[in-house]
Amino acid sequence: MNVRHATNVNGPQDDLDWHSINWAEEEENVRRLRQRIFKAVQENDWKKVRNLQKLMLRSRSNTLVSVRRVTQQSTGRKTAGVDGERALTPQRRAWLATDLQDSSQPWRSRPVKRVYIPKSNGKQRPLGIPVIRDRAMQARVKNALEPEWEARFEMRSYGFRPGRGCHDAIQSIFNTLSGVGYEPKRQWVLDADLSAAFDKIDHAHLMRMIGEFPARGLIVKWLKAGVIENRRFSPTEEGAPQGGVISPLLLNVALHGMEEAAGCLYRTVKGRKSYSVAGTPVLVRYADDFVAMCHSKEEAAKVRDELEEWLKLRGLSFNAEKTRIVHVADGSKAAQGKIRKRLSGEVRGLRGANTEAILRRLAPIVRGWSAYYRNAVSSEVFAALDTHTWRILYKWAKHSHPKKSKNWVVTRHFGRFDKTRNDKWVFGNRVSGAYLPKFGWTKIIRHQMVRGAASPDDPALRDYWAKRRRTKAPPPMDRTGLSLAWRQKGVCPMCGEALITGAEFEPDNPREWIEWFDAMKRRLHRHHLIYQRDGGSNARSNLCLVHSECHSQHHTNDGKRNSQNVQLPASVACLSRMR
Repeated sequence: MNVRHATNVNGPQDDLDWHSINWAEEEENVRRLRQRIFKAVQENDWKKVRNLQKLMLRSRSNTLVSVRRVTQQSTGRKTAGVDGERALTPQRRAWLATDLQDSSQPWRSRPVKRVYIPKSNGKQRPLGIPVIRDRAMQARVKNALEPEWEARFEMRSYGFRPGRGCHDAIQSIFNTLSGVGYEPKRQWVLDADLSAAFDKIDHAHLMRMIGEFPARGLIVKWLKAGVIENRRFSPTEEGAPQGGVISPLLLNVALHGMEEAAGCLYRTVKGRKSYSVAGTPVLVRYADDFVAMCHSKEEAAKVRDELEEWLKLRGLSFNAEKTRIVHVADGSKAAQGKIRKRLSGEVRGLRGANTEAILRRLAPIVRGWSAYYRNAVSSEVFAALDTHTWRILYKWAKHSHPKKSKNWVVTRHFGRFDKTRNDKWVFGNRVSGAYLPKFGWTKIIRHQMVRGAASPDDPALRDYWAKRRRTKAPPPMDRTGLSLAWRQKGVCPMCGEALITGAEFEPDNPREWIEWFDAMKRRLHRHHLIYQRDGGSNARSNLCLVHSECHSQHHTNDGKRNSQNVQLPASVACLSRMR
């Protein structure tokens, strides 16, 4: 195996040891180059932009970071494409990085593998899974293309963008409809959804939008690669595979300009767009879902008609079933109604099951939904949902014990299971002591919405993003995990990167959010500063929270440290002194 050593220059060096790579340095190299591309776009220096993008496409640091994200950090890293290849070992990752960096042959894209995942409405969502080499190459190309468009994207576009997420979109909608700082006037909402947006993007229009990007030829090959389903090949004349690394960025590029098409106007303060102009609609978009908030029903209908014509040029159209015009008072209880319906359905489906089955099924739903909506004004909603949950569980208990009295049923299934709370109406198991958490136990933490068109790629906002990362609401963890994360300021002491990587691409609904966060938490490990074999304890003072891959890399290098007197990372040594 011909593998090479990684440095922050582009040329080939010695053999590559995956565990010896300084990931903080490689990430910083990529971050700095992305910021240079962003700044060049702001300065309208397109010759410099293209040269920097070519430099990014050749960068060894970009190759290493891209391979790491696809094969080590992605939740889909264990899913193979049509060739069945994966890269789950350090040796395989090193080989893939070297192969991508040193390859001089024209790139040959492979067809994507069609798989289906269930949607919340019972239907199936088609995904197209590229082979692992295409995924890694797409990540390389994305790092060159994305900062260009980050400097151009509209300010109220939040989906699949670094530093932005679903909670920013929710907060933006809340601010507009509640009239934060002014009397609310936009009370009619065009609640829109696009029909099969990823599968219908017009290739010709998309490539016109991308322009003279140096790797546009690669993007065309990926778009035209085709799909294999049940061993049958189908060509792709439109759309981008929903499952490709670069596909969400391409969708955002295709939909760029939607705010302008809807008639949204903004006042400019110090050269930056800030507040919307009075009398104009406000459009908030998260990927292919968006809402346009208008002053009247007639204005909302006009926006819908104008956007319908605008979307046709891009090969897209509205989903008639999900697109509607409603008054804000009529649509405010939709999310609460969905979770009520889901809870009731789950409990009805478990009639005849035992208490443990109820807890296993409902606990993730309660934790996920409440964690997702804890950033909104949710106290009253959480209290109402707790009441609804008690009622359906009481009915379940009565159905399970039809010959028992009400007092017997209540004593059997409800009680003060959590000794830290004065609440005797908690559903639980008397034998094991396990219980169902309540929605109302989730602490409300107000989300700080991202400012205007701010992007992490903007070098002028380095301090803003550093402060934002420090003040971001901590993810739901146990107390020990939260304590360790707070002590470390949310940073892995071994690599210097954020503990929860990928948080800028959080899923857009509670069901996917809890699955995503559970996967992220499984990538964290509690490292003992003094090993247990050497007498180290499980006290918090002897623990630090690290990435699982960093932990594996650390112990892989144990032998080298013993034989070569290699020093621990400075941050880990610092934590050792803090014990």
